[in-house]
Amino acid sequence: MGLTEWAYSLSEAMLSEPLPRRWAHSLGVAECARSLSPILGDDAELLEAAAVLHDVGYSPAIATTGFHPLDGARFLRDQEQADERVVRLVAHHSCALLEAEERGLRKELENEFQLERSDLVDALIYCDMTTTPDGTRTTPAERLDEIVKRYGPETIVGRFIQRAAPEIHAAAGRVEERAAQVTAGSQPT
Repeated sequence: MGLTEWAYSLSEAMLSEPLPRRWAHSLGVAECARSLSPILGDDAELLEAAAVLHDVGYSPAIATTGFHPLDGARFLRDQEQADERVVRLVAHHSCALLEAEERGLRKELENEFQLERSDLVDALIYCDMTTTPDGTRTTPAERLDEIVKRYGPETIVGRFIQRAAPEIHAAAGRVEERAAQVTAGSQPT
């Protein structure tokens, strides 16, 4: 079984029944990742696998800390012996260090999981932050607004996402710029 086949199967098993909306979101994020394959080259499959698995830590079967990037990465590493790069992307998706800080878990996340290459981190941020909870496309601004409204501005998630907004917008801009360069026929940097 290939990396993406395995990732879709595992994500579906962990999310589709207990959290169907989270599963729909994960499928949408993976679809977005697939659309970025022209700028990802040999890492296209890696990003798609991380995209479909990025929220696996929400699964009630494995949620232990309540911080889904850490729970998901630990599960993938310890139970699934997943590709280390996929694990790192899941651990650090969408500015997770900032949320970890809000939760008092930053040192744990930093000590257990190294950051992946910045262009891949940007790409996963872009995919997550341009996909609604139902799996359809949106803009980063609309997605950030939706998250703040859903959780509330003074909650852990609300505070974190507001702090992360500048980096999320910057990452999305970098991905869009790389995609435009490829579309225009030049090589990504």
